[in-house]
Amino acid sequence: MQGITTYTKMAVAHKSKIEFEIGLDENKVPETISWSAEDGGIDNTESKAVLLSIWDPKKKDTLRIDLWTKDMPVDEMKQFFHQTLVSMSHSFERATNDEKMGATMRDFCDYFAEKLELQK
Repeated sequence: MQGITTYTKMAVAHKSKIEFEIGLDENKVPETISWSAEDGGIDNTESKAVLLSIWDPKKKDTLRIDLWTKDMPVDEMKQFFHQTLVSMSHSFERATNDEKMGATMRDFCDYFAEKLELQK
């Protein structure tokens, strides 16, 4: 039998807050998105889209918030998704140390960009 690893929670030394403000039209469709992250020096900065994934450890499931403003151009949305996928492949590799799958994910990102005719 392998050893059992136990983890103890450490006291929180610092808290950081990231805030999003979404301006909605009468049909609750996003018209404006802005965000602030004091620790990152971001204060009420405009955005056109947000993709946020949150892991629920109790349900072992991902919760998502996907928002974009109605004036976000489709070509920018395609670029946004491509850059997000590339970033996720790097994050996956850092988090899991699985270089082979990280490379496979980046290969898909190249294919995605090629099919959408995105310029590098």
